[in-house]
Parts: sequence; structure tokens; C-alpha cells
Amino acid sequence: MSPNQIGFALLILGLFLLLGKVIRVKVGWVQRLFLPSSIIGGFLILLLGPQVLGQLVPALSEAGVFTEEMRTVWVALPGLLISVVFATMFLGQDLPSPKRAANLVGPQLSLGVALGSSQYVVGLLLAALILVPVFSASPMTGALIEIGFEGGHGTAAGMRGVMEELGFTEGADLAVGLATVGIVGGVVIGIALINWGVRTGRTELLKGDVKASVDEQKGLFSKDEYYPAATMTSRPASVEPLSLHMALVAVAILIGWGILEALRWIEAQTYSSVMLNDSTPLEIFAYVPLFPLALIGGVILQAIAAALNVDHLIDHQMMLRIQGWALDFLIVAAIGTLSLMAIGANIGAFTLLAVAGIGVNVALFLWLAPRIIGRYWFERGIGDFGQSMGVTATGLILMRITDPDAKSPAFEAFGYKQLIFEPFFGGGMVTALAVPIIYLTGIWPLFIAMLITFLVALGAGIFYYGPKAKAERAEYHAGTSAVTT
Repeated sequence: MSPNQIGFALLILGLFLLLGKVIRVKVGWVQRLFLPSSIIGGFLILLLGPQVLGQLVPALSEAGVFTEEMRTVWVALPGLLISVVFATMFLGQDLPSPKRAANLVGPQLSLGVALGSSQYVVGLLLAALILVPVFSASPMTGALIEIGFEGGHGTAAGMRGVMEELGFTEGADLAVGLATVGIVGGVVIGIALINWGVRTGRTELLKGDVKASVDEQKGLFSKDEYYPAATMTSRPASVEPLSLHMALVAVAILIGWGILEALRWIEAQTYSSVMLNDSTPLEIFAYVPLFPLALIGGVILQAIAAALNVDHLIDHQMMLRIQGWALDFLIVAAIGTLSLMAIGANIGAFTLLAVAGIGVNVALFLWLAPRIIGRYWFERGIGDFGQSMGVTATGLILMRITDPDAKSPAFEAFGYKQLIFEPFFGGGMVTALAVPIIYLTGIWPLFIAMLITFLVALGAGIFYYGPKAKAERAEYHAGTSAVTT
């Protein structure tokens, strides 16, 4: 494959991302679903590829209207870009004061961990009792709810190489499909929950039915709205600020790569000689992808910058723009190369996982959030619900709808929780290790570990943070009654 072919494949990817944006602006039902342009562009590529158009027109059965070289680039791209997404997560962020972070993050973390671990508990139980014995599915199917829902498209696509290496070739396609169900369901169900919360008085800030403006539905700013995309932290005469930040992302990924290679070397020198059976050595980090270590690399680089008093040169908004670019291109490529045949061949398992994932997320939000979070439980909990259904951006969208002026501590608490939560779930180490662990040890060891994690999160929330939440609400209502009187 020539460099020109690789470059042209990227140009075509950009073209379809732009077409997705045009459709978002012009088509009403797409706007009402709040579908990101990247998902729309990915579906356009899927429709014009061998999976759909190629089945209708025999002459295009090989690659649709594209070329095999383009599809080869697109298949490999998510595995590369996901490291960029994770490396940027904490670069440019200031750490909060320990006291305020502790007060806000506790119940938020309990809810987030309960949501993440419950997806493994439910998925693994489904795999053990139904999917494996009835549908002859792989035991690794039990990890797909968390990978697709909590992890999103990036994590699902980023795990493709690991799944294929372990013989779970259909896994990544099922995970990307679940991620699509999750992100659409997260927005649709989330907005329905918000309207229900407003009508029943469960939201403190919103009154009246929720309806986004035309510009919000189109995903555009009006002419009189101006928001800076980033802050320039270096003079372009020395180095372009975007180039500087891209270089920092590269260093973060290299740090993560160094850590991963060190862990693999330690593993090779120690316990990898232990055989689980006649042909399977005890190797875990050999199957761990790079992206969760890229996140750790970003944290380390940020800590080094803070220690050297140069952290002001790293602008988090610029990092978010880089992250957004990588995630958009990743999603277009992942959905565009999705195997509909793999989903069709496993439609029973796919449907069960999707319904179970949605059910446990809705149930925990409605039952657990009001019991462990004091004031603004709806505004704070809806962000974790959105993240557990799709990606962090889904949670942010729902929080923005419930708290448009950021009057509650929802965004602050959510951000603090991410500092602890992201290194483990939603693409972190737990997500990266889950599939190799199931492959090496079967379903039950991971199930037991996640069940214990879920019960600890649940217990901490109910018995420790629950009384505090109840007292906080009682104090607020007492104060409100006194003012009214």
C-alpha cells in the first residue's frame, strides 16, 4: 500500500464526516435524535460499502464504491486513534483540592463504579446461563456490554486486535454495534428521563418540558455566540500551539508504550512460564492494548509538567479539540467497516446484551442515584447514566440539558470522578484486562471480582453516603420551608 493510498483513504473519511454534518443540519429526525455527525458519516460508508450496496450490486461486492486499500486503512485506524483519545484525557487538567474533591466524588464514584461493574455482572451472568449454552457464543461475549456501552465506539474498535488475537473475531463488531445502540439510546432515553424528572419534580433547576433550540438540534452555534476553541500557550513563531500539543500527546503515548513494554517484559521473565493448560501460558499483559497505558502516560506527563511549573503551557481545551478530532475519525472508520454479517449471525446474543445493558443502567440511575446523592441527584446522576450508555460526551450533553447554566456541582463532581474512574472502567485497565482474563480463566473469576466490586460500591453508597444525602436534602427542605414561611 502506497502513502498516497493511505492519504486518500483519510481524505475520503473526512469527506464523509462532512456529509454527516450536512445531514445533521438538514434532516429533522436526525437532529431530534442528537446523532453525532461521525455516526451518520460512518453509516453512509457502511451503506455504500460491501455490506449493503455490495450485496445489492454484484460488481461492487468486494469493497462497495471504495477500494480494498481504503478499507484496510479504515480497519486499522481506530486501534491507532484510540490511544490519542485516552492520552489527552487528563493533560492540562488541574487537580482539585482534596477536601472538596472528597465531598463531591464519593457518591459520584459509587454510582459510576456500580454502573460499570454491574454491566460485567449482568453480561457475564447472561453469558454463563444463556449465551454460551443456548447460542454457542464465546464466553468473552460477557464483557461486551461494558466495552460497548461504558467504553463506547473508541474502546470497542480499539479492542479489535486483542479480540481477533484471542479468536473472538466477531467480538469487535458486536461491541461497535452495542456502542451505537448505547449512544443513540443514551440520548433518546436520557431526554425522556429528563422530561419525566421535570414533570415529577425530581429536577431542581429545570421547569417545563425539555426542548432543545433549533441550533442545538443542528449542532451549530448562532451568529452571536462565540466560544474559544482553545488558548494559545506558545508563540507560533517558535512552534505552532497545535503542533506543541500534538507533540505532548505523542510523548504521553510513548510513555504508555514504555510502561506496557516493561510490564510485558516482567511478565515474560516471571509467571508467563506457568501453563493454564497444555497450550495456554499465563499471559495477561501480552493481550492488553496500548490505550489504557496511554491514559496513564498522560497523567504522568501532566504531573511532570506541574512539578516543573510548566503545566500552564498545556491547554486542556486544545487537548479536547485533539481528542474530539481523533474520536470523530475513529467512529466514522469503526462504523464504516462494521461487519453486519457478524451481528446478524449473533443477533440473539446481541439483542439480549443490548436490552440487559439498557435495563441495568436505567434501573441503577432511578434507584441508586437518589439514595446516595443529596441535592441535585438528578442533575448529577444523569451524567453517569449517559456515560454508562455511550461515551462521556453523552453524559455531558444530558447534564447540559438539565443544568444549562452550570448552577449545580454536577459538572465538577463528574470531572473529579473521571480522574479515578477512567483509569479502570470505560476503556481503562479493567476493560482492557477483562477479555484476556475470560479467555485465560473462564467466566466465573471475573464475575466474582466484578460482583464484589459492585456490592462494595453499592454498600458504600447506601450505608455511608446514603445517610449524608438524606441529611443534606432534609436540611435544604427545612431551609426552604423557613424562607417560605
